[in-house]
Amino acid sequence: MLHDLSKYSPVEFWTGVKYFNGRFSPNRTEKQLFGYSKAWLHHKGRNKHHLEYWIDNAPNGDRKMCGMKMPYRYVAEMFCDRVAACKNYNKDAYTDADAWNYYQRSKDSYMMHEQTRKQLEELLWMLKNEGESKTMSYLKERVKIAKHEKI
Repeated sequence: MLHDLSKYSPVEFWTGVKYFNGRFSPNRTEKQLFGYSKAWLHHKGRNKHHLEYWIDNAPNGDRKMCGMKMPYRYVAEMFCDRVAACKNYNKDAYTDADAWNYYQRSKDSYMMHEQTRKQLEELLWMLKNEGESKTMSYLKERVKIAKHEKI
C-alpha cells in the first residue's frame, strides 16, 4: 500500500498531471524541458525500490560514488515496478521479455551494487524465459527467506 506513496506529493503529482501522455514517464518530459526533473529527484530520494536511492559514497572512504547493496525486498519491489511499467506503457503488445529488453538497453548506465545487479538480472531473465507465474512464485518464496537474512 505504501509503494510510490510520494507520487501524491505536490511536486510529483502535478508533474504527472501536466506531462502525462501514456507513452513514457512524465518525468522524462520534465527533464527534456528543464534539464532535470524535480519530480524524479523527489521520487528517487524517497522510494527505496529505486536503485538511485542506494547511490552513495563508497564505504572505503575514497569518495567515489557507487551503488550500495539493496535489501532483497526492495530488489523484488524494483523488479515488480519494472514489470508494471512495461505493462503500462506497452499495453496489448506487452510480453514477458519486455522488462529484460528494457534493462539490456539501459544497464550500462546503472550504478548498482553487483549483488543487486545479479538479483535483478536473475528475476528479469526468469520472467523472460520461464514466465510470470513461475517468476512470481519464486519471488514470493525468496522474499520470505530474505526476511531472515542480513543485508
